[in-house]
Amino acid sequence: MKKSISKFLSLALLSALVLTTSCSSDDDNSSGDGDGGTSFVLDRDNLTGEINDGEVILESGTYKLTGKLIVNANAKLTIKAGVKIEATSAEAGDFAAVRYIAVAQDGEIDVQGTSSNPVVMTSVNKAPGSWGGLVICGKAPINKGLTASAEVSDLTYGGNESGDSSGSIKYLRLEYTGFAYNSEKEFNGLSLFGVGSGTTIEYVQSFEGSDDAFEWFGGTVNAKYLVAFNGLPSVGDDIFDWTEGWVGTAEYLYGKRTNAGNRGIEADNNSNNESATPISNPTIKNITLIGNNSGSENQAIKLRVGTKAQFDNVVLSNRGRGFDVQAAPDLSAGYVGTALQAINVKFVDITEKANATAEGIYTENADATGAGNGIAKPTWADGWTVGL
Repeated sequence: MKKSISKFLSLALLSALVLTTSCSSDDDNSSGDGDGGTSFVLDRDNLTGEINDGEVILESGTYKLTGKLIVNANAKLTIKAGVKIEATSAEAGDFAAVRYIAVAQDGEIDVQGTSSNPVVMTSVNKAPGSWGGLVICGKAPINKGLTASAEVSDLTYGGNESGDSSGSIKYLRLEYTGFAYNSEKEFNGLSLFGVGSGTTIEYVQSFEGSDDAFEWFGGTVNAKYLVAFNGLPSVGDDIFDWTEGWVGTAEYLYGKRTNAGNRGIEADNNSNNESATPISNPTIKNITLIGNNSGSENQAIKLRVGTKAQFDNVVLSNRGRGFDVQAAPDLSAGYVGTALQAINVKFVDITEKANATAEGIYTENADATGAGNGIAKPTWADGWTVGL
């Protein structure tokens, strides 16, 4: 009798355990696409709104971006490998309907692309400037004040947390970005506002964007394996741009344009106060910049308004001028050769290596490889990039 009761109780306990496990599995499955304990309602045909809590997961396939998508504090947006986010068309002049994705301070993004299956953020309209792009706002130091409001998204950025993390981005392609509200207010491909060094940014391409491909507004974030390409007749702005005290490191950068767009790099400290601290002073390693030797801003690298920088292993090609430093009284002029210098530089079809102010900024090395393969596409860009 005791054995029968014991056996019965064991079976009951096992059944309860199986039932509990089964319910847990059902819950996991029901959370599926987009629901990680969040109040945000995910609709893949109408991706817009503000994520205020929990984790939204984009699992697979295509999502239609129909407005702005904001990841607020204490929320997370996870995007799995192979996902495509496609911005729909907005009515001309309807600025409230501009499509873009932004991560606010203490929000988090996790882009989980791979070399064979990148995440793609693009537009229905295949033309530069068709949608905003990706904006990230962190809590790392800037020199515009303790904090400031981002020129696009109006989100707060800046602070005193150098190691702040906004998440991780790997293998992401941004296409047809650069929507402009006006000549002074326009999106880049990837805009980094006060982003901290705890953030991972690796293997990102900007393709046919109308404004800068990548721009750093202060912060301490590092980046690796960045690619930009512009070839359509509509003129794009600079490829890489920094201002407001960026002090991170960027390694393996490949920028190529076959149209009459602007500079390869345009770099500032602070246009209102050149000595504002922290002073822009990034380290740039392993970079190739290719132009088409035309346009009104035909310099590979333009350095001005108090920026400092250290370059190593640089290949510059097909430009009217390699290095251009703003003349005194611009503070950058006084940094040439010390706080502003480039070593291991190779010039390929450059009409003038440097302007008078920039003389002494570089040392040459005919064996410099730049992004890894001279002016040719680097092997690390294989598989996940387009247009090269």
